[in-house]
Amino acid sequence: MTVASYVLGIAAALLVLIIVTEMLRRRRLRERHAIWWFIAGILALVAGVFPNTLEWAARLVGVQLPTNLVFFVSIAILFLVCLQHAAELTTVEAKTRTLAEQSALQELRIRQLEQQLYGHDRLTADNRDD
Repeated sequence: MTVASYVLGIAAALLVLIIVTEMLRRRRLRERHAIWWFIAGILALVAGVFPNTLEWAARLVGVQLPTNLVFFVSIAILFLVCLQHAAELTTVEAKTRTLAEQSALQELRIRQLEQQLYGHDRLTADNRDD
């Protein structure tokens, strides 16, 4: 690899780490989401500063080309990010459904209380105006 490619790799890794840190600081990214991006940035920085570690890791796991290992690890990290988001989306959907049901029940209770308080005739007249 050329010196320019090493510098580009290090600069890209540092940029990722700076962006993630800044997003955390501005509260545009939560800590639990940032962890995978920090891991990716640190791994990229280590591979950029110490390129022999990437070749060593590729030999260790039996991968012929170190770039294949980079692609595999990148895809694995992106898969974990997607899995984390899917799990959180499932939780949010369940909470949204619960809130919608609670809101509908509250609305029903309010209507029943209004019927008891104001009488049935007044509510039917009000409903006709809508």
